Amino acid sequence: MITELLRRAAKRLPAPMERVLVRLAGSDAVLLVRAFLAVAALWVFILVASQVTQGDTRHVDERILRAFRASGNPADPVGPPWVEGAMRDLTALGSNIVLLIFTSAIAVFLAVRRQKHALALVLVSTGGGFLIAQALKLAFSRPRPDLVPHLAYVTSSSFPSGHSMFSAVVYLTLGALLSQLVQERTLKVYFLGVACFLTFVVGLSRVYLGVHYPTDVLAGWSAGLAWAVACWMAASWLQRRGKVEPPL
Repeated sequence: MITELLRRAAKRLPAPMERVLVRLAGSDAVLLVRAFLAVAALWVFILVASQVTQGDTRHVDERILRAFRASGNPADPVGPPWVEGAMRDLTALGSNIVLLIFTSAIAVFLAVRRQKHALALVLVSTGGGFLIAQALKLAFSRPRPDLVPHLAYVTSSSFPSGHSMFSAVVYLTLGALLSQLVQERTLKVYFLGVACFLTFVVGLSRVYLGVHYPTDVLAGWSAGLAWAVACWMAASWLQRRGKVEPPL
């Protein structure tokens, strides 16, 4: 079933990517699942981007933004004051400086362990994801929401959500790569679970604070997920060939 779904998804992509995915159909089931997840995330991003470009999502976006504000007062977010404070704290987890701290901490850990190949893979993965996110924001240049007052300082364009995509790129990439460096299944699930949770709350906070449309966040999540899974597959492939250090 997975093989057939992967083949169907591949037909929607350019010829070079289609050939690669078709070859994957003969690989192991785990690799197929990861490949399917990456293709599905990429497809979601393309679909959302197409709908946003055509203006088909504006009604849904605005309705969800209004749902996070008190009736009759768009400057007042729903919930008690501490919720707004919590959302400001959570959104900081997707800021450049916090993500840089997380990446640096993992990089130092791998350097101390002398896992230089894993270190290089982390730096390339996170750095490449950052550049992709920046390029996408410049390419779409969608204006920020003006329906409700912003509760956080913003300067760049809206699509895709930089915080959402950056957090997905960093947290999911690091979670996926770390899961390849340990043997215990519980640790693998833990790394991935924490990464998914952090990515989710960062995206939710951006909509709550009124600085992004929901489709901005969805696009950021999907693009970041596609990149993270691709890096996850690369780490697994290199590990099998002895190019990345074995599990700790």
